[in-house]
Amino acid sequence: MSVSILIAVPDDAVEQRLVAAFAAPGAGVAVARRCVDLADLLGAALSGVAQAVVVDGALRRFDREVATRLRAAGVAVVALAADDDAARRLREMGAAAVLPRSATAAAVADAVVEVTAQPRPSAPTGTGRREPRPASDDVQVAAPQGDRGRGTVIAVWGPPGSPGRTVLATALAAEFALLGLPTVLVDADVSAASVAQYVGLLDEVPGLAAAARDANRGALDLATLAAHARTVPLHSGAGAAALRVLTGLPRADRWPELQPGAVSRVLERVRELAAMVVVDCSSCVEADEELSYDLAVPRRHGATLTVLAEADRVLAVGSADPVGLTRLIRGLGELASAVPAVTPAVVVNRLRSGPIAGEPGREVRDVLRRFASVTPLALLPEDRRATDHAVAGGKLLAEASPGGPLRLAVRELAAQLAGRPAPVPRRRRRGWPGRPHARRRPTRTLPG
Repeated sequence: MSVSILIAVPDDAVEQRLVAAFAAPGAGVAVARRCVDLADLLGAALSGVAQAVVVDGALRRFDREVATRLRAAGVAVVALAADDDAARRLREMGAAAVLPRSATAAAVADAVVEVTAQPRPSAPTGTGRREPRPASDDVQVAAPQGDRGRGTVIAVWGPPGSPGRTVLATALAAEFALLGLPTVLVDADVSAASVAQYVGLLDEVPGLAAAARDANRGALDLATLAAHARTVPLHSGAGAAALRVLTGLPRADRWPELQPGAVSRVLERVRELAAMVVVDCSSCVEADEELSYDLAVPRRHGATLTVLAEADRVLAVGSADPVGLTRLIRGLGELASAVPAVTPAVVVNRLRSGPIAGEPGREVRDVLRRFASVTPLALLPEDRRATDHAVAGGKLLAEASPGGPLRLAVRELAAQLAGRPAPVPRRRRRGWPGRPHARRRPTRTLPG
């Protein structure tokens, strides 16, 4: 039985040679359609008329996102390359097989039969859906043991209403770096990116967008990724480290630059660059474009869904007040519907006694157990003075308030997630108010 294929080759001589050979009896493949451009190729692939596509890498606007859509439609990609550099880029884009443009029709047909005979994954990378993993009560994520390409990705997500996602993401990334773990902080918020301001990078450069652009055209290697990341030095007490940052979009209307396939490839590369990867996500997880259109269209929240689906741990952040807890409980339900495979760990932020009657920690735990059937992983105290100081000075929390209650709670959470023992806080000597490290002078007795 012949394999039905699509052909998208701009070179007329190469196309005619392949079509003529495939029309012969026993070729093993049958050409369902000759596609003149990318739109024609995607339309035919989505209609389900073919099992594979033979595409020339020189086809205009063919990139990783297109290859991802083809795989999502169940169509295997066999690519033709003009030279070795083009072959490397096509493999980076995700082609199942890459052959020279001068390959014989028999070799191309054999490649098509081979890739279509392989088992297909249940959900293509970047779709935001995958097979559910078993839930576990173990909230620790063991730190990588230096294996290349096995960095741990932690996504920081939360419902709308500014529950403190970015503050937690930046603080966690800093603590991982101070623990001695190579760390990259990624701003994947397509609605309101602000990591650059929080870490003091005033000359904002869209690092993630640049990395996604290179990934889309198959040109993202470790050296290129490292060049897109900014380095932020950290100094906290007796510790010092460096944090790499992939800054986010400078404007929300540039969200089409962060397509799921490209973001997925960036995450794969970042895993090779760092032991810990912290990603600040948008709040919205709606697949609104998929509900409105029958054809594949750019998805504004596709980057968020991709990060959540591929992360090793998702932290769901909520604010400790009646409105914030209500939003968190509803948001957990929406997250479960959008990405069923994810079992988030809940972190409650801004814990204080004002908006909650009784003992706030106990009340928050009772509410979450009763209405969401979850136990929070951490309760982070309100520390407005420390966060205001950090934001005003463009500093990270560990630098702005090394001994503050919020910083100490985040440090403990980071150690738990990294599988490291929590650092023992240094004892502070008593002294005069405002001078904690000064020795009290003896009181003089006035004569008479």
